[in-house]
Amino acid sequence: MDDIDVVVIGAGAGGVAAARALTMRHSVVVLEARERIGGRAWTYRYGDIGLDLGATWLHSADENEWGALAPSLGFKVDPLPPPWDRPAHRANFSRGERADYHAAWGRFYSRIDEAAAAGSTRLMSEFFEPAGRWNGLLGAMVTYINGVEADQLVVAEYARYRDTDVNRRIPQGYGALIEAYARPLDIRLGCPAALIDHSGERVRVTTLHGTLAARAVIVAVPPGVMANQTLRLSPALPDKLEAAHALPLGVADKMFLGIDGADDLPAETRLYGATDRVETGSYTLRPFGRPVIDGYFGGAFARELESQGNGAFAAFAIEQICAALGNDVRKRLRPIAESAWARDPWSLGAYSYGSQGAQAARAKLATSVGDKLFFAGEHCSDVDFSTAHGAYRTGVKAAEDAIKALERKAPAT
Repeated sequence: MDDIDVVVIGAGAGGVAAARALTMRHSVVVLEARERIGGRAWTYRYGDIGLDLGATWLHSADENEWGALAPSLGFKVDPLPPPWDRPAHRANFSRGERADYHAAWGRFYSRIDEAAAAGSTRLMSEFFEPAGRWNGLLGAMVTYINGVEADQLVVAEYARYRDTDVNRRIPQGYGALIEAYARPLDIRLGCPAALIDHSGERVRVTTLHGTLAARAVIVAVPPGVMANQTLRLSPALPDKLEAAHALPLGVADKMFLGIDGADDLPAETRLYGATDRVETGSYTLRPFGRPVIDGYFGGAFARELESQGNGAFAAFAIEQICAALGNDVRKRLRPIAESAWARDPWSLGAYSYGSQGAQAARAKLATSVGDKLFFAGEHCSDVDFSTAHGAYRTGVKAAEDAIKALERKAPAT
């Protein structure tokens, strides 16, 4: 049995940030169920380049802690604006259509902003124009951004998300950055925690490889892992379980294809698989000028493709890309990798969203218990939910609260 100050459960962005904040003051062990660090920030190695299958964008990059840390860890922050801020490929989206779509986008979000200012609890789906030409693509974009369809988003809850509209990327990979930040830590991979017994003076954490005893525990796992009791608390905490059930994660999946002879494609250019439906992929041609295409899928459609098994995203993407660019491109495409966040038992989705009652559930789940249990993760953030920097901030906050609690009570003997 180890006897340490703090056990952190989960080596994603929140858990890593918490552990780093603790290490100068206390002994810390991080338990991670997977055989890798980063959680839902996962950089897949493809030759000498990194491909982000999870968190990709430094949202609110002008104040994002991960972006500030990057240079000191040897990571560059790419200044290029995102593809959605530049003209899309004209294969299935003419210049006139693009202007018409962006006008519809502006009208839609003006209605949402007005409703949000009034504290509306209506669903976002109620703000589409009746029979609007671009409702399908608008709905797809809402789904990509939030991981769920507009009929699952409550305007007032959605509007709590705070964004400076500055978006940047890490060419080496967001997941790789978090992994680099975690390097000094004592992280035990392949070691899922099954039970947290907080009934005694010491908190006992049961894992597949034994039991650890600690003065405090920081729980930095997605809410579904608590909701389905893959990780259990003893004594049980019904309020925490209720909050975890109230914070389901949306689904946003990524897929990468390699493409031979890629120089004839415009770099950093968005290609829409379809412009008239929600059930479509969105593709970026040659991100960072590389010979790859990334694909993005969200919501119920992403779940459906996940259910079809490995390779379903690539197969669907290849058909859409060939329909847009011509069938001759088919022989140049090859699948590289794809995510399946809803099927991942340690994630059960990609990130949280503005669901009914989400703010109250986040606050309830983030509240510490008895100076012994603390909670972190993007789903615990009031205004930075769904982001890796939101996870970072909750991790640091949980660490600060744990330090104060440990200093309030004398070390146990």
